[in-house]
Amino acid sequence: MSVEVLDSATIVNFVEDEEAFNVSIRDRFAHLDPNHDGLLSYAELLEEFQSLRVFETHFGIDVITDPKELAHVYNSLFVQFDHDSNGTVDLEEFKAETKSMMLAMANGIGFLPVQMVLEEGSFLKKAVERESTKLAA
Repeated sequence: MSVEVLDSATIVNFVEDEEAFNVSIRDRFAHLDPNHDGLLSYAELLEEFQSLRVFETHFGIDVITDPKELAHVYNSLFVQFDHDSNGTVDLEEFKAETKSMMLAMANGIGFLPVQMVLEEGSFLKKAVERESTKLAA
């Protein structure tokens, strides 16, 4: 993890850089698809959702969350990704929903810089790294 400064432009520019964004999407999708069938099942995405621990912590402190509530939230997230409702998420669905989520984050952050703790390899970290590389050039 590292502490980084970013704003909406950092995220939007990353998403609009099709080459960088597509490489990141393909890499993450491949990581999430251990059987390499080109589709993400609910179980495969569930592991990713659970690893984020968004709902099990409050400002970094573990909290008890109702398992039924968590299951409902994770199912709702999966449905967001599964655009054609066939029970799996393909690369294009994953890309489209990730792009939508990233642009929503950019909209929420706004134009003023914010400081965030970012996981290594996360899409936001890759957006910051892309911006740093562009500024250094």
